[in-house]
Amino acid sequence: MHIKNLRYNAAAGVFKASVDIERFGRTFRYPCEVPGPHSMDQNAVIDRLRHRALQMSDTQI
Repeated sequence: MHIKNLRYNAAAGVFKASVDIERFGRTFRYPCEVPGPHSMDQNAVIDRLRHRALQMSDTQI
């Protein structure tokens, strides 16, 4: 998985990113967001974004 364009939307209080999941030789991109304060640990943000992308995916990897 690759996380791209990670940014924070202060007005909404969410982190936003595109999460790419590579499967079967193809790349599937999911626009994800997770709520949290700007001071949230970056590893926690990344874990939650990955989890959200997997929830959006229709197949398991």
